[in-house]
Amino acid sequence: MISITDDQIKRIGLVLKNDRRPLKERFRALFTLKNIGGSCAIECIIKCFDDSSALLKHELAYCLGQMQDKTALPVLISILKDQYQEPMVRHEAAEAIGAIGCINVLDILEEYAFDPVIEVAETCQLAKNSIKWQHHIGKHDAKDNTNHYDSVDPAPPFYDKDFAELESILLNDKADLFERYRAMFALRNLKTEESILSLCKGLNFGSALFRHEIAFVLGQLQEEISVPFLIRALEDKSQNEMVRHECAEALGSIATHDCLDILKKYLNDDKRVVKESCEIALDMCEYENSPEFQYADTLSKV
Repeated sequence: MISITDDQIKRIGLVLKNDRRPLKERFRALFTLKNIGGSCAIECIIKCFDDSSALLKHELAYCLGQMQDKTALPVLISILKDQYQEPMVRHEAAEAIGAIGCINVLDILEEYAFDPVIEVAETCQLAKNSIKWQHHIGKHDAKDNTNHYDSVDPAPPFYDKDFAELESILLNDKADLFERYRAMFALRNLKTEESILSLCKGLNFGSALFRHEIAFVLGQLQEEISVPFLIRALEDKSQNEMVRHECAEALGSIATHDCLDILKKYLNDDKRVVKESCEIALDMCEYENSPEFQYADTLSKV
């Protein structure tokens, strides 16, 4: 196993912190820190929450949640509480709090489950339900909970429902959001053509938060049949920018020629988060179509 020193980690942190560097380099540095983990990496990530890019701050919070280190909770809670942070950043902080999964944060999540920003409120409701499920139901669930996508999801998948039931729950705008997320991740795990097309239908249902998670899941699946649906949502200026940003990044993960062309087209979108997402997605396209060993490669460059 390679030994990585704090000095090396701090040099990666300087790449992340430097707003004069291309955003794609800073993203690669962030994911390098996520993969390394530990207190020094977390400290480097936390220092960047004063950046001007909502997309970067959103991704900082995402990585802290995926690392599942409790030491990040105070900062994530402060970001959630900060009304001056962009909604997508506060939302991601709430999701990260849920991913870390400490039961003693339930009061905070309960308080912000009534936030006037709907994306924040819905995320807090999901995070609260997820933590309760982990602590009161999930630990007694004998089902195999293997996740093949290397992610800490905001809701556990259903194990006991067939495709028709899952699609019915997913596309029911009156159904409980946590239940719809459980159906979403179950459909992802099925990974059949009909389950993927069902998820694609979800881009036309539910709240902006729901649709953005659909796009994220389609990016994880990396299946070409979802490309026309993701392109349509990216091109739709009436869609919330959170949805369009996630569609762009999903297209970057799929990385076909059609994906490349549409991402280039929106590199100068009038929404900064969409514009920056296309920049990051094009770098992901390059990675997916290259012999590079890993995306998070900053350690080898500092």
